[in-house]
Amino acid sequence: MTASFAGVVRDLPNLGVPSRIGGFGGISGLVDYLQREKVHMIIDATHPFAAQMSRNAVAAAAGLKLPLIRLERAPWRAGEGDTWEHVASMKDAVQTLPRNSRAFLAVGRKEIQLFAERTDIYGLARMIEPPSASLPDGWDLVLARPANDVEREIALLIDHRITHIVTKNSGGKSSYAKIEAARRLQLPVIMVDRPDLPTADTVSDVPELLVRVDDLLGTKRLKTSCETD
Repeated sequence: MTASFAGVVRDLPNLGVPSRIGGFGGISGLVDYLQREKVHMIIDATHPFAAQMSRNAVAAAAGLKLPLIRLERAPWRAGEGDTWEHVASMKDAVQTLPRNSRAFLAVGRKEIQLFAERTDIYGLARMIEPPSASLPDGWDLVLARPANDVEREIALLIDHRITHIVTKNSGGKSSYAKIEAARRLQLPVIMVDRPDLPTADTVSDVPELLVRVDDLLGTKRLKTSCETD
């Protein structure tokens, strides 16, 4: 098994298997890698918003007639007490924020600059690593992974007098605390919906993934390419 990381962040987990970092050079580069390494299966475990990587993986798998399994955590669903406004893209989220809002921007370092164009809002940005360009004067930056403690998230939102939250519908438990905090504080959430991906054999958790791998490969221990982020 080989784990492939996009290299967006430097703080990567040690999965205990050989790993590589960086892109492949599009579909053709991925095909070359899969053939060179004699890969028998692709596990697409990329972030739900890493759409191009998933599309390339599906295309490469189809071209080489390799099995592909997508590990995709379930999206969040609005529940009682949630006030969500769904938007199709990050650009739509920028336009949806009302004037003079104080926004908690949980959008990542790549897209934070889209919001910097809004000179009529305040932004509290949280990301793992600093953005490539400075944030507007008066904004605040928190360099940290998402908190999994609801009370900490509530305190953060209150301290910065947040009125709106902007987030991708990443799903999963690790960053859900901000959603629960928004519910308890009755704050509106601008939820960026996931991009459309090509159809693939999809599972929602690791135990289910292992069952599917066994179904496809039996008891053989074959080399697997696992794309992640």
